[in-house]
Amino acid sequence: MPDRSVLESLAYVNWTLLFSLALGATAMAVALRHLTDATTGYLGFTAGTAAVLAGLTAFLDGSLPIPVNLAVATPSPELAQARSIGLVVFTIMLVLETIALRRGHGRRLGLVAVAAGLATIAFAALGWGSAPLPSPVIAAQLLVLSGVTGGVLAAMILGHWYLVTPKLTEGPLILAVRLLLAALVVQAVVVVGSIAVGLGAEAPFAALTGQYLFLVWLLLGVGIVFPIVLTVMALRTARTRSMESATGLLYIDTAAVLAGTIVSAALLFGAGLVV
Repeated sequence: MPDRSVLESLAYVNWTLLFSLALGATAMAVALRHLTDATTGYLGFTAGTAAVLAGLTAFLDGSLPIPVNLAVATPSPELAQARSIGLVVFTIMLVLETIALRRGHGRRLGLVAVAAGLATIAFAALGWGSAPLPSPVIAAQLLVLSGVTGGVLAAMILGHWYLVTPKLTEGPLILAVRLLLAALVVQAVVVVGSIAVGLGAEAPFAALTGQYLFLVWLLLGVGIVFPIVLTVMALRTARTRSMESATGLLYIDTAAVLAGTIVSAALLFGAGLVV
């Protein structure tokens, strides 16, 4: 990857990482609230963490450089403004949800926050869409990265919650890990499929042997296969209520997934590869 492209893509990589953490964690918390007996303390902490991450994304969004040497297009002023507004609304709804959860309310605010996050993805994808990277492809990639990145963060926080709330049933953690595993499997299918059809590359499977082969193989091994193995192990330990072991595995899982997301975002914006 050319040095200039790497430097220009750093801001977009940071944007993707922070936003994915915020949206994925919010979606996971909303699912756990509606489907399990997850505590309001955990839900409020996760919403507050997501609010901080979303706020940082909104702050960074205003200083994104023009993607002259990147694989994405320069958005129109209208779409760039819509993306920024979506981030602000996303952040505000998360702040309101955090406050409401402390008072025992906020059941619908989480859903509104997720909707604002999805709208932000739509505006971002429409603005950044280009000939090599159509808007639907960018949107799908951001959705997948949000699922795995924010999902592993929310699951890791929940695992830690069991260390201070030992009477909490194992149901919430089991569901969280299952959802994370499903997101990782979807990511694996998307990556393998995009490599097989040569999306963003010169030919099918060219990404495995091309200019970025080191990063692609690093993503496959460290960012996808390794987290899937760790998540399966975490699921098994959670079922036996070995919560300390499950939490430790999720900590390692988080580091691996974050590394994979950084590589994936760098390849997306800097090289136009969907992996």
